[in-house]
Amino acid sequence: MAAVLVGQFHARDAEGRVYSVHEFQESTPSPDGNGKEPVTTYKLAIGDRVNKLDDGKFVLVQSQVELTREPETPPQTQTPTETQIAS
Repeated sequence: MAAVLVGQFHARDAEGRVYSVHEFQESTPSPDGNGKEPVTTYKLAIGDRVNKLDDGKFVLVQSQVELTREPETPPQTQTPTETQIAS
């Protein structure tokens, strides 16, 4: 079975701790070459398994700590700054 990293995001627990979650897609090719539908799995960056409960809700398998996905924030654009030279 091959697993490919397809995404990363942050999630928080009830105490406010931030976790880096990696999203993988796994697929097992069938003998006829058609393959199965990809299966999505989640793991923390440190390797702990994570189960998805529903949209934006996850649970750590080992400790049963519930996580909430952080909303995606678009990259901030930098505004030009003026340099003022004292005379």
